[in-house]
Amino acid sequence: MSQTRQLAAIMFTDIVGYTALMGSNEQKAFEFLRKNRGLHIPVIEQCHGRVIKELGDGMMASFNTVSDAVSAAIRIMEACHAANEFQLRIGIHQGEVVFESGDIFGDAVNIAARIQSSAQPGTIYVSESVHHNVANKNDIQTRFVKQETLKNVKEPVRLYEVVIANSPAKPAEDKKKIVAQQSIAVLPFANMSSDPEQEYFSDGISEEIINMLAQVPRLKVAGRTSSFSFKGKNQDLRIIGEQLNVNYILEGSVRKSGNKIRITAQLINASDGYHLYSEKFDRDLADIFEVQDEISLAILNAIKIKLLVDEKEAVLKKYTDNVEAYQLYLQGRYHVNKYDGTESFLNGIRYYKEAIKIEPRYALAYAGMAYCYMELSMDNLLPEEECKPQLYESVKRAMELDDDLAESLCAQANLNMFFDWDFSTAVEQLYKKALEINPNSAEAQRFYAFYLFFTGHLEEACKHAAIAHDIDPFSLSGDWEVAWIYIFSGKLDKGLALGRRMIEMEPAFFGGYLIVGVVLDCQENYEEAEPLLRKSVDLYPIFTTFRNLGVMYCRAGNRTKALEMLAEMESLSKKTIVPHNEMGTIYSFLGEFETAAWHFEKAVEKREALLLFTRYNFSMRNDSLYVPQIADILEKVEALKKAK
Repeated sequence: MSQTRQLAAIMFTDIVGYTALMGSNEQKAFEFLRKNRGLHIPVIEQCHGRVIKELGDGMMASFNTVSDAVSAAIRIMEACHAANEFQLRIGIHQGEVVFESGDIFGDAVNIAARIQSSAQPGTIYVSESVHHNVANKNDIQTRFVKQETLKNVKEPVRLYEVVIANSPAKPAEDKKKIVAQQSIAVLPFANMSSDPEQEYFSDGISEEIINMLAQVPRLKVAGRTSSFSFKGKNQDLRIIGEQLNVNYILEGSVRKSGNKIRITAQLINASDGYHLYSEKFDRDLADIFEVQDEISLAILNAIKIKLLVDEKEAVLKKYTDNVEAYQLYLQGRYHVNKYDGTESFLNGIRYYKEAIKIEPRYALAYAGMAYCYMELSMDNLLPEEECKPQLYESVKRAMELDDDLAESLCAQANLNMFFDWDFSTAVEQLYKKALEINPNSAEAQRFYAFYLFFTGHLEEACKHAAIAHDIDPFSLSGDWEVAWIYIFSGKLDKGLALGRRMIEMEPAFFGGYLIVGVVLDCQENYEEAEPLLRKSVDLYPIFTTFRNLGVMYCRAGNRTKALEMLAEMESLSKKTIVPHNEMGTIYSFLGEFETAAWHFEKAVEKREALLLFTRYNFSMRNDSLYVPQIADILEKVEALKKAK
């Protein structure tokens, strides 16, 4: 029997409720089946498709092009809606298949069938590969529905619905979900200046508008990282709206020449591309703050959000009137947002300090410095004597200058929690106040989730982690933190899905491989975990990646490899700071508890932030490690937390 292998678009359809109908009214069921054939066969042939076989009340067809498959599905569904006798579900996927003796085989067939099963009655669902192929077709529109793990399909699949004209109305509750909250994404404004070094300024304008709009409680604002992930991609705004799950998109450009600026801004309805607002501003640089105010207020007016007096004051709040200090602050934030290690944070600190020299009461710059020192310290990128004093001083000054600033409040709460091990209700109030001021702060949502987790409120922690992900769904660092909250809370499936999504989003990011590897380790799937954890070490050879690979080797019974990890960490300690907590964890899994206890005692002395997670690293893998030497130290950590 001859076989041919080729790329094809596979379509599955079935009649909703057919089995039940066959049981109650066999004659009517056969009538529907006859009419269904009459709908399908001519359309499939006209769209250059091929009916492979009938599957009870459904059909399986193949097409050479995705456009033909989707066009056929639309025509079939429109005819079904017009007849108004029964409903169909249709699923389409494109992939490589094998044709043999009039039938087809392959993963693509299974995926298409599973997609059809997931579709709602009266809808056409397609995979992401199909969506991408038809995204630029004027006569075909799709919208993102969900990401789902399909039966017998290894990776989660992103599902899209094909928009059908005159389709039956969705239930009222579905409509409420779509329009319950106004939402917007501010894309990075294009730098139209002749000098590419001015990109910090155009990025900064976009981020400032994001921060201003984020103060409005009734407006969901997509996070900066997610909005900026579309920078320079020139993608269809409808697709961006779907992926960020927002109603509106603001885009624009900035041209800066000397002391002159030109800013353009357009507000677009994400569903149909209609322009709701468009304006051009030619001003002096000194007017930059007024221009940002005008744009923000015009947007809120266009989407019919009226501000109360205190809300307007929050949106229009100014942190400095000094344009030179403001530009230095934007340059600092530009470097920090690169998030590429020690140099990124040190450059940020340098610019923040320059801004403070000009504007000594610049609370935002102090809060920015506090964030940099916290990252440098927690990631052990610099010795603690170089970080902690500067961290404490930056937080102190930020709070003294403005304790109604979300960034200041969050910095103070983070310092108290991770460095002082303070889990009092006073710290919780800091996070809550930060979120009252800026409910769209994904960072505050995530750190508050950690606070809730550490204080035993696991479901609430996961709820705020999910909100953070919804605000900033394309933030790798954000998803990294959210995934740990899920894993430590026992929701391994959610952590696994986020880890795999990170790998798909950015194959060069170590975090996705580490998250997936840790989950597989917890599930005792060491064979699959090892290459992923090794990949994380290769991409980012730091204490966290070494420790997790070393622990996996211990659990898999490979003592030799685990000792190699310890040797590599000792070698790493000559170049950077390897936390005692990480060394102690591997020694614990090796069963060398006296050595482990010594390292953990040192970690307690230094108040290593990651020691807060050690109990959960043990419990999710092996409770038998709670020998007296280790249990005593972990109890000491808990006592120090409660003492606050």
